[in-house]
Amino acid sequence: MYEFNAEKVKNDCVKWIRDFFETNGKGCNAVVGISGGKDSSVVAALCVEALGRERVIGVLMPNGVQSDIDMALLLVRHLGIEHYVVNIKDAVDGIIKNVPLELSSQSLQNLPPRVRMSTLYAVSQSRNGRVANTCNLSEDWVGYSTRYGDSAGDFSPCSHLTVQEVKAVGRLLGLPDALVDKVPIDGLCGKTDEENLGFTYAELDRYIREGVIDDPDKKAKIDRLHEINQFKLRLMPAFIPEE
Repeated sequence: MYEFNAEKVKNDCVKWIRDFFETNGKGCNAVVGISGGKDSSVVAALCVEALGRERVIGVLMPNGVQSDIDMALLLVRHLGIEHYVVNIKDAVDGIIKNVPLELSSQSLQNLPPRVRMSTLYAVSQSRNGRVANTCNLSEDWVGYSTRYGDSAGDFSPCSHLTVQEVKAVGRLLGLPDALVDKVPIDGLCGKTDEENLGFTYAELDRYIREGVIDDPDKKAKIDRLHEINQFKLRLMPAFIPEE
C-alpha cells in the first residue's frame, strides 16, 4: 500500500529549491502568484523555508473584484513576505476589446491565467526573480491547468505531489487550516474543481497512487482526460531537419 512521508518530502523539496537557485539563479528571488488556495500557499511557504522570507515575493492578481482575496492576504501576512497587488482587469478587457473576433468561452476563461503569467514574468524580470509554478500532480494528471498560464514557470516544487500530499506538506509547514483546506475553485467559471471534474480529488489521488477507483465511469473519464491533455506536459514539438 502506498504511504506518503510528508516530512521527508517537505525536507527534500526545500533542499531541491535551494539547489535550484544555487544553480539557476544564485541570489535571485522566488516570485509566486498568490491565489489564496493551498497550492500557491504551500509553494510560497516552501520557498520561504528554503530561501528565507526576504527572497520570496508574492503577487496577487485579481481580475476586478476577487471575493476570496482575503485568503491571499492572509497568506502573505502569515509568511511575512513582500507582495504586490496587480489588478489584471484592464489588461484582460483591453485584449478582449481589441481582438477583431468574438472569443470562444474557453478563450475567455483561459485569458486571465495567461495574463497573470505575463504579469509574474514582468515582476520577476524586474526583481531578479525566478517564477514558481504552483501546479500539483492531480491537476496536471487531468489537464486542469492553462497552457502558458498557471502551467508555466521556472521551477515547480509540487508538480509531482497529489492534492492530498500537498495538503499534508502544508500542515507540516504550519499554514493556517483555512488555506490548506480551502475548497478549490477554478478561478475561471466560479465552480469548484470537483464540480467541474465530476470526481473528487480524493478519488483521483487514490487512482493515481494506488490504481484503485470504485466507479468505472469515473475511471474512464480520468483516463480520457489524462490522455487528451498529455500535450500540456510535453515540450513543444519541433521539426528537426535531416543533415
